[in-house]
Amino acid sequence: MTEKGPGLKHRRVRQRLSAYRAVRARRPRRGIPRSAVPSFFTLMNLLAGFMAIIQVYEGHFVNAGWLIVLAAFFDALDGMMARLTNGTSLFGVELDSLSDIVSFGVAPSFLIYVFALEDFGTPGMIVASLPAICGAVRLARFNVGFDGEKKDYFTGLPIPVAAAVIVAVILNGDFVRMVLDEGSNHRIFITSVVVLSGLMISNIPFDAIPRPNAAYMKLHPLKIVAFMVGAVLLVMFREAGLLAVLLIYLAVGMGRALYQFAKAVWDADPQTN
Repeated sequence: MTEKGPGLKHRRVRQRLSAYRAVRARRPRRGIPRSAVPSFFTLMNLLAGFMAIIQVYEGHFVNAGWLIVLAAFFDALDGMMARLTNGTSLFGVELDSLSDIVSFGVAPSFLIYVFALEDFGTPGMIVASLPAICGAVRLARFNVGFDGEKKDYFTGLPIPVAAAVIVAVILNGDFVRMVLDEGSNHRIFITSVVVLSGLMISNIPFDAIPRPNAAYMKLHPLKIVAFMVGAVLLVMFREAGLLAVLLIYLAVGMGRALYQFAKAVWDADPQTN
């Protein structure tokens, strides 16, 4: 008698599963790709940025600010891990940019809008959107020009740094009010947002994070020392240390650009005109 009903169906399913497992067993096992390690930190960057947006929505601005700083820490780690594991890939570059636009574009824009510009209506929304818009342009330009090799500088202010400056200004609100008049607070935020957004899409070179290898340390000892001093200031003084380190970073990049521009103008031969 031919078997019918649910028993026959279950046996056929088990036979197909056994055949599938046999085929899979004959295939060589693929190891975990090298890009998985840096991609993990990239996703942690994205998670921290999403949590920062939630904290802004709930009115916890300090928590949101430190989550954006944490996202920047993960962003630095994924770059280091990519170089250490030789796991740099186009997939990683694209994933990193998508995460960055959330953590360092949308999250800071939402933070600055809710914190300081909500009462300004549409003009406030437009100004607050600049970090996200200019950050997207900055990342797209980087991806188009990326040749797979890490450089010692960035063209334009890195988007994590711009976000961190906005966060540092907010976290040091009491200090800012001590230095400037009470009525200047909104102008501080508006000016900071506009300037930082412009720097992101500028051609001013800014130093990249030092590479963790002996050859780089030998060639650039001052950068290594400056990076270590900045890390110590951040740990010791937290909000104030973060603001001080970022302002020095901006001053060095902009000052060097102004010096090079002035030198080029001074050395230009007027007879060539």
